[in-house]
Amino acid sequence: MSSLSAGSKEEAVKNIQLKQWLAITLLFGCSTIAGAAEVEGVKLPDTLRLEGGPELVLNGAGVRTRLVFRVYVGALYVTRKSNSAAAIIGDPGPKRIVLHMLRELSADQLAGALEDGLKANHTADELAKLDARVKQLRAIFDALKVAKSGDAIHIDYTAAAGTRIAVNGTAQGAIAGEDFHRALLRIWLGDRPADADLKRGLLGS
Repeated sequence: MSSLSAGSKEEAVKNIQLKQWLAITLLFGCSTIAGAAEVEGVKLPDTLRLEGGPELVLNGAGVRTRLVFRVYVGALYVTRKSNSAAAIIGDPGPKRIVLHMLRELSADQLAGALEDGLKANHTADELAKLDARVKQLRAIFDALKVAKSGDAIHIDYTAAAGTRIAVNGTAQGAIAGEDFHRALLRIWLGDRPADADLKRGLLGS
C-alpha cells in the first residue's frame, strides 16, 4: 500500500509539473502573439497612434502576391479589432493601411493596381462619383515616381483630415471624404479583393 501511495504521489507531482509547463508555454505563446508581429522580415508594432488621433491596434497583416512575386506586406490598424470586412469598412473611425514594399514598383504600376482594385469592387456609377479623387490619388503616386523595396507607404484616415498618404514618414497628399476611404478599403477587403489570402490576413483570420 505504501508503495502504491508513493507511486500515486509521484504521478501527482508529475501531473502538476506538466500543468505548470503547459501554463508557462501558453503564457509565452500569448505574449508572442500579443507583441509586435513579423511578416516576411517586416516588424509590425501591435499598436500605434495617428497624429492627433487615438491609439490604433494591429487588426491583421499579410503578403500581397502577384503571380509568384511577393509585392508588399500589408497591415491594417483600427481602433477596435474585427474579423468582419463589412464592419471595418463601415466603421467611420481612424484607420491606417501600411504597405511595406518587398519589390520596386513604378508609380504607374502601383497606382494602376489600386485603380484596378477600385474598378473590381465598385459599379460604374460609384466610380463616377469617385473619379476626381481617384485622379488625385494617381497624381500623388505620379509625383512619387517609384516605390522602392523597403519603402513604407502609409494610408491613414481620420474624419478631420480625410485620407492622408505618406511614404517613409513624409506626407505626399490628402484626399477628402469618408466614402473615398471606404472605397480604398474595398481594394483589400471587398468582395473581389486584390489578394484573397491578404484579405484573410488583414482580418486576422
